[in-house]
Amino acid sequence: MALYVYKFGGTSVGTVERIKAVAEKIKNARDAGDQIVVVVSAMSGETNRLVALAKEMQLQPTDREMDVLLSTGEQVTIALLAMALHNAGVDARSYTGTQVKILTDSAHTKARIREIDEANMRADLNAGRVVVVAGFQGVDEHGNITTLGRGGSDTTGVALAAALKADECHIYTDVDGVYTTDPRVVPKARRLEQITFEEMLEMASLGSKVLQIRSVEFAGKYNVKLRVLSSFMEGNGTLITFEESEMERALISGIAFNRDEAKLTLTGVPDLPGVASKILGPIAAENIEVDMIVQNISANGTTDFTFTVNHNDFARAKNVLEGLRNELGGNTQIIGDNAIVKVSIVGVGMRSHAGIASTMFKTLADEGINIQMISTSEIKISVVVDEKYLELAVRSLHKAFGLDQD
Repeated sequence: MALYVYKFGGTSVGTVERIKAVAEKIKNARDAGDQIVVVVSAMSGETNRLVALAKEMQLQPTDREMDVLLSTGEQVTIALLAMALHNAGVDARSYTGTQVKILTDSAHTKARIREIDEANMRADLNAGRVVVVAGFQGVDEHGNITTLGRGGSDTTGVALAAALKADECHIYTDVDGVYTTDPRVVPKARRLEQITFEEMLEMASLGSKVLQIRSVEFAGKYNVKLRVLSSFMEGNGTLITFEESEMERALISGIAFNRDEAKLTLTGVPDLPGVASKILGPIAAENIEVDMIVQNISANGTTDFTFTVNHNDFARAKNVLEGLRNELGGNTQIIGDNAIVKVSIVGVGMRSHAGIASTMFKTLADEGINIQMISTSEIKISVVVDEKYLELAVRSLHKAFGLDQD
């Protein structure tokens, strides 16, 4: 008998018909002898409706009351799914995050899980019941309802799988797995049978929206096997697990890209110790995250300093730099560019193969694509290019590294 945690997103439970279809899928697994814990999100569109209601009451609602309000979305879904299971002849019981006691810290709207009491779930599973748990929510030590942030139901599913030592955690979405890149950009993109946690973390951080990055981190930390599957079609999906030494790894597993990038350059910056701190300290103080950083070689006592931020933070970051100009020196100029994208190749196979970077750079050069910035790690290479070249860059790299379907 295997124990599985199934997580269904808002699209998968968006209508009564889809909830009934989910119940049928769970019934089939239960009839096969498996123990099942189900984590569900709010029905698609419900969270936006609740946010709109809150804004009608108060322009800036308190985080605590927003958590109380938004947690009701999942409460509706767990009750409806439990009813659908009962109607299908399956004994089931629903739990909110508070009832399970998913203990979190007190950071409302972005809480982190500290501990899970699995006793009630264990008792129900041993009694032959399906356990249905509200995703996205928990409770702090003071009894306050908390939520885990956008995509938090993925994290709930993985956390429950870790606590229960489940055989696998299945994440059901509207796609049938993890692809080598976005099929809307590259029609020949392939579904991956398997990918490592490291690769999935990079893909998620670089713009892939398949899984919430915190859920992948959690799964890697507690060695929870993840599988991404479609709610609407049968298939094996993509298994996310640790790298096996005997596996023959492809050089590159996927091409990721991020449209939400903007670049800022300061020219004529005095090349003195501490200048980077003078620039990035005030940026960090404004809670603006910096991604890639490049500092040129000094010439005549000055240097150019370039970094990227999220597109939404571009105007604020530029204003911060304007306020630093006098402190940095009168000749310092600020150049902004919010028409860029980041394209990355990802793969644990590149650890043991030379020439990956040169292949990437030559491929882009052959297409007349100029590289503005470069960043590398052990399993990824990222470049910044003009946004008009995004699709051309992704398609050419996808083909160059042998990722196209036959």
